[in-house]
Amino acid sequence: MSLTPRLSANKCKEVGRTIIVWALVVAYAASFISAAANRVSAQSLPTSDTDAVFKGKAAYGDWRSDAPGIRRHFMAWDLPAPYSSPSTANGVAVVSKPPSGQLRVPPGFEVKLFASGLDQPRLIRVAPNGDIFIAETSAGRIRILRPADNGAEVGRNEVFASGLNLPFGIAFYPNGTDPHWVYVANTDFVVRFPYRNGNLHADERAEIVVPMLPAGGNHWTRDIAFSQDNTKMFISVGSASNAAEAVGAFKTASPRRWLSALRQWINGNSDNETERADILMFDPQGNGRRIFASGIRNCVGMAINPTTGDLWCSTNERDGLGDDLPPDYITRVPEGGFFGWPWYYIGTNEDPLHIGERRELKDKVLVPDILIQPHSASLQMMFYTGGQFPSDYSGNIFAAEHGSWNRAKRTGYKIIRGIVKDGVPTGEYEDFVTGFVIDDASVWGRPVGIAQAADGSLLFSEDGNNTIWRVTTLGHASGH
Repeated sequence: MSLTPRLSANKCKEVGRTIIVWALVVAYAASFISAAANRVSAQSLPTSDTDAVFKGKAAYGDWRSDAPGIRRHFMAWDLPAPYSSPSTANGVAVVSKPPSGQLRVPPGFEVKLFASGLDQPRLIRVAPNGDIFIAETSAGRIRILRPADNGAEVGRNEVFASGLNLPFGIAFYPNGTDPHWVYVANTDFVVRFPYRNGNLHADERAEIVVPMLPAGGNHWTRDIAFSQDNTKMFISVGSASNAAEAVGAFKTASPRRWLSALRQWINGNSDNETERADILMFDPQGNGRRIFASGIRNCVGMAINPTTGDLWCSTNERDGLGDDLPPDYITRVPEGGFFGWPWYYIGTNEDPLHIGERRELKDKVLVPDILIQPHSASLQMMFYTGGQFPSDYSGNIFAAEHGSWNRAKRTGYKIIRGIVKDGVPTGEYEDFVTGFVIDDASVWGRPVGIAQAADGSLLFSEDGNNTIWRVTTLGHASGH
């Protein structure tokens, strides 16, 4: 006799219906969860949460997707193939600031006009006493703006030196609170002026320190920086061409002698690339000339990381390979470092104009630290060490992005913040100041120089309408 209870027919039907209902509920829930997951994974833009980061294809965009706090992380293995899109000549019209023109900064910050009516203000450096030195490049002079007591406006406006030849880089020597010299890097030579804190004019004639630098070509700006121990002077020199299109193939039979062969090739070719696409190193008196690092197409801005003492470069990469190739970059530059130009870019990616010319160099190429959206035109850079901004900004990089001309949809025209933790870059950067672009055809500003003021605010120049702007935290706009 079975001890298992028997169910009535009606009871069986009731149980069956219950099972079916629960099965449908489970199936619906699974479908809903799957659809939600697909919607999340299909999102191409991060949310307003500043922890969200654009990566891969989502990292590419144009001025419409720019906004303070938007963070991007480009990686070498995400790059498209050369010529994935056409190479576009897309010059920009710079117009006067429209009534609706409004710069945007992250919550807790504000940005206001600091100075106007300048003559192509380019690189900015701040003296230990707080005076703001500005290279007015096309006018051939260095101007000083002394902030008023509130820090929010100009108190004195003086010309420090004139009669220069496309000046750009400015540096105070020695490092510290009591410099004795102001060095200026012209496009073809370096000079220095005797200086004491508070001098508003160069009272003595310039002393030539480096009588000759490579001149002419596409990239004429020269920046200058000193090592923390004051023993080394670095001068950045951009390439004469885009990608050494007219240069003959460089080959050597001995991989062990690649560096000496490279130098012979540079010195022997007729495309005016001698000592170019590199950083030159001297002592502070201009002696001991040699190449510190090479293969850097155009290191426009240099800075020394105050935490580690490393030399860094803000670099414009080559054009002509399409909208999204190759990235510009900001990177540490070690002595002897080689970054690939013209044969490679962003690591082991071979330039299509130089296929097979220098394969034994492939394992020598360094990958830059922070890759920036291609054609942004990254110019001056700096490390933030002030006390006005929040603590997580300390040691971070700020850089000026002049803006694209070789891209169908504009990018750049903004100030970015490179994320650095304990002196080490994460590879990420985020928009900090945006709003210069009006539409696809026109902008009202093109950022160039950037510096930290004595009160910890941020200053940046733009050479479209010849102005300087000041970013402060709320409550500090008038020096309070």
